[in-house]
Amino acid sequence: MPLVHASLGERELAAVAEVFASGWPAGQGPRGKALEEELTRMYGVGDAVAVSNCGAALHLALLALGVQAGDEVIVADYTFPAPAQAVRYVGATPVFADVRADTGTVDVGAVADLITSRTVGVIAVDTVGLPADYEPLQQLADRHGLFVVEDAACAVGATYRGRMAGALAQVGCLSFHGRKGATSGEGGALLAADVKIAADARLRSSFGIGSIFEMGKVVGLPVPEFTEIGYNFKLSDIAAAILRVQLGRVGELLARRSAVAARYGELLAGEELLSLPVVPEDRTHAWQSYMVTLDARVDRAQVAAALRGQGIGCGHGTWASHLQPVFAPARACPVSADLFRRNLALPMHAELTADQVERVALALRGALREAVSPRALGGAA
Repeated sequence: MPLVHASLGERELAAVAEVFASGWPAGQGPRGKALEEELTRMYGVGDAVAVSNCGAALHLALLALGVQAGDEVIVADYTFPAPAQAVRYVGATPVFADVRADTGTVDVGAVADLITSRTVGVIAVDTVGLPADYEPLQQLADRHGLFVVEDAACAVGATYRGRMAGALAQVGCLSFHGRKGATSGEGGALLAADVKIAADARLRSSFGIGSIFEMGKVVGLPVPEFTEIGYNFKLSDIAAAILRVQLGRVGELLARRSAVAARYGELLAGEELLSLPVVPEDRTHAWQSYMVTLDARVDRAQVAAALRGQGIGCGHGTWASHLQPVFAPARACPVSADLFRRNLALPMHAELTADQVERVALALRGALREAVSPRALGGAA
């Protein structure tokens, strides 16, 4: 029973076959353009740029926003370290902000305490699929003249106060990695309220010269000029074709994930050795991951070994970025560090059956009892 599993089938295969027959499998072709138009409509943004992955989208966003050496960008700490790495790509300094203990999303108060004269913006993260507190965060950013970028890598299908995750800031970055709510194996997108930001990102994503496919349709022999340093961040038309099918299935796949999460909640309710995920009433979760927080008395590694020994996939959750050696030395984020030590990710994907979910819950309850000493439990066996 794997931790993750991509929901790909015959419709996606048929879409790929059409690309093969078209003769244009590379990036920025007709499927990529259609995908961008669909994302723009779906999210109600100014424009969307399909790219190779969410890390590329974050990098392009910071370039388009003019971040440079000497600047500081505040980043949510409890996440895959891609946001902080993107800040480093442009020569700026990532400043890690601690997170809320209940949701794992960035603490707006912690962000406020970190703002200096060198701060130019904030990257918030929709932690494993749960949107951050964007309204107070945006109000704070507006008071200080800062940009906000939404890392919505895990949050395709989630909402905050009725708005879609990915469109909650001036720039949003999506991931279509294999474990996400919509996937092409790898892939990403940049969503921008301002079409100028999207245009900058689109140009830089293709070595700074734009779409070769579009140029090929021009009568004559246009010779592009390289006016900007660009990157090869294009999304192939093969991946774009898959994603167009997947976007049409987002509601269906999210409903299945939500049902799995609800069942976990029922089966694990009242378990004193763990805490369940918290979802505030003003938002919905995309359930990229289902993470429980283990009691401090529990040996997480022992629990994981017991589950994996029964063929049940599990993981540590995500990272306290400030603890990673590549960013040392970094200021402490104690809440993030605590979640990093105690969170455990359980199998979560749209293909899980009710029987499998029950098997996971039963195995987890048993493993918890074995992974804590009788003395810690007050003498209980």
